[in-house]
Amino acid sequence: MDEYRILLDHETIQKRVKELGAEITRDYQGKEPVVICMLKGAVYFFADLTKNIKLPLMIDFARLSSYRNGTASGQMELIYDITAKIEGRDVILVEDIVDSGKTLKYFIELLKKRNPISVKVCAFLDKKERREVDITVDYMGFDIPCGFVIGYGMDYAEKYRELPFLAEVINPLKA
Repeated sequence: MDEYRILLDHETIQKRVKELGAEITRDYQGKEPVVICMLKGAVYFFADLTKNIKLPLMIDFARLSSYRNGTASGQMELIYDITAKIEGRDVILVEDIVDSGKTLKYFIELLKKRNPISVKVCAFLDKKERREVDITVDYMGFDIPCGFVIGYGMDYAEKYRELPFLAEVINPLKA
């Protein structure tokens, strides 16, 4: 098993998710936003967040990839596109973690071609230190320093997504 150090416990995460849900509810009063989950890592955050948004909303899912051969950034690939019609709608993208911002910027540009009223970003984690492009995170769960994290939907080699807390991998085992 890989070694890790817990950064955020389950209770801390849930408290912040409820706060974010309340902020979004307040900001979108009288509207019905389309809330898009960026798969796979954001699914736990997305599920908890949408339960805490007290508005009628539409949900959808998208999956992009910019990673090839481990962690080396490569060509953007839209693996799964949304099916919702977003023209004339407010859109909230729910992301697990924003670091370089390249993938998110690419997807936002694709969405804007579909003429939504607005596109906002809600991220569980923000690694501002790693930003390479200009991206605004409108609703942020936690600002964290660089490091490889697991749990609450985020994985290491498709393991550890199910952990109810967020942890930093200390010494990953080499296969």
